[in-house]
Amino acid sequence: MSRYFSDASFTFLRGLARHNEKPWFAEHKHEYEEHVRQPFLRLIADLQPDLAQVSTHFRADPRTVGGSLFRIYRDSRFSSDKTPYKTWQGARLFHERRKQVPAPSYYIHLAPGESFVGAGIWHPEPNTQRRIRQFIFDNPGSWSAAAHAPATRRRYAFETSEKLVRAPRGFPADFAFIDDLKHRNWVLWRPLDDTVMTGPRLRQSLAADLAALGPFVDYLCAALDLEF
Repeated sequence: MSRYFSDASFTFLRGLARHNEKPWFAEHKHEYEEHVRQPFLRLIADLQPDLAQVSTHFRADPRTVGGSLFRIYRDSRFSSDKTPYKTWQGARLFHERRKQVPAPSYYIHLAPGESFVGAGIWHPEPNTQRRIRQFIFDNPGSWSAAAHAPATRRRYAFETSEKLVRAPRGFPADFAFIDDLKHRNWVLWRPLDDTVMTGPRLRQSLAADLAALGPFVDYLCAALDLEF
């Protein structure tokens, strides 16, 4: 068993949140590399065999450019928040066809007191939303198994920050999963304690999540005519 992150990882991210400015980051960049970026890249590489056991069409890609790890640098061009850096580090384990068509993904988030793992599709275009809603309506039994199995719902919650107030048009109000059709994002997630992120069984824990979330991701792939 191997450890990836440490208390120093969270110390750096907390410091960055207090001093989100280029001179501070330049002075502490070696800490970012040693305690955040390189450990995360190693974790991504180590998760690829576990992910391949769930689906051969998803990738945990440790490349430093174009891989799974998100950049720490913020794109603030169209934001009122002009701070240059994210105060967290995230990685997306993506479908091999992600650049061709909308696709679900797995996601791992590292942040002091706010780490989590999840899977699903985030901010899909309206046409993609319509396809998923129609697929849920047409296939409610397999949706129940993929998203509402008791073991799944005990461990994971739906991300609900962006939902329609009313059900979308064209669906009967008495549909069993009418509330699920209100989602704009279809994501299941669970928080990860700091002690889990810094502990020796992080990879094993995340590997179990990849497998447990597999049926949910498989369903979304089916809705979008993607291989799983």
